[in-house]
Amino acid sequence: MADNIILIGFMGVGKGRVARTLAAGTGRYTVDTDDLIETMVNMKIRKIFQEHGEPWFRQMEQQTANWLEYHVNDTIVSTGGGFFKVKNLNRLGRVVYLHSSVEAILEAINNHAKAKKKIKKRPLLKDLDRARDLFNERLPQYRKVADHEVLVEGRAIAEIAAEITDFVRSL
Repeated sequence: MADNIILIGFMGVGKGRVARTLAAGTGRYTVDTDDLIETMVNMKIRKIFQEHGEPWFRQMEQQTANWLEYHVNDTIVSTGGGFFKVKNLNRLGRVVYLHSSVEAILEAINNHAKAKKKIKKRPLLKDLDRARDLFNERLPQYRKVADHEVLVEGRAIAEIAAEITDFVRSL
């Protein structure tokens, strides 16, 4: 297994912000799987969903996971909300599930200064009832694949990063 920290969780939970804070505190690099996919296919995620659909996007996630497994080490990996389904997830590194209620996630996104941009970037959030259903469907799956779970709701990013750092050091 690679010595990476893999951050999973529902879209909008703050995986990217936590990854950047962890990277600053640990001296590790950080990569985002959605950014890698967008670079690989030269297309934004929302456009991938529009033009190719979710199944094709999930194939791109698996291809990205395969690349990470053999080429990335000692890195913080921030993932898209559905990335946890890749077949080799646990070979990529220690999997940390960032947990928050779906209501708190939606509230944080809607209260963000760039709320419209954040929602536009996440095509699966366009239908809030579907987003809630998807969250409830994924919750037990996130917990099943995670090596560690961190409650992020109502907590400072630095506090969350410190908990993850402590977890990784305890291994």
